[in-house]
Amino acid sequence: MEEQQILALFHEYSNMVYRLAYSYLGSPQDTEDLVQTVFLKLIDGKALPKSGSERAFLIRITVNCCKDQLRSVWRRRTVPIDDTIPFRHPEDRELFQAVMELPQKYRVVIYLHYYEGYTFPEIAGFLKISPSGVSMRIHRARKLLKKTMVMSNNL
Repeated sequence: MEEQQILALFHEYSNMVYRLAYSYLGSPQDTEDLVQTVFLKLIDGKALPKSGSERAFLIRITVNCCKDQLRSVWRRRTVPIDDTIPFRHPEDRELFQAVMELPQKYRVVIYLHYYEGYTFPEIAGFLKISPSGVSMRIHRARKLLKKTMVMSNNL
């Protein structure tokens, strides 16, 4: 793959890769490292997307790299750094915190469906689960979010 093509992919999809990786890892520093890893795979020529399916290809690589990092021994021995992320509206911070408190399997499907606009069958292909499994995870995540948001508003 040529340098110009890789740069074009980076400019178009780096934010999406970052957000997806952050939904898995929860750490800005780890996420930045992972974004570099994903695009380095393209530079090294270890992974080449088919024309027209670059977005789906990058999502698949990102998911796999995140899973690899979460399984690593080094990750189990570290403590996350608590950074504050700026938000325009206080409600955005509450919702973000509620989503980040969800179990990882729910965070990812919420991100892919609501932020990236993927359908259940497409998400199922990325995560290697059934479309009904995606539907169930989104249903459960929404119930958990609703419960969390109602509880935080009552306090």
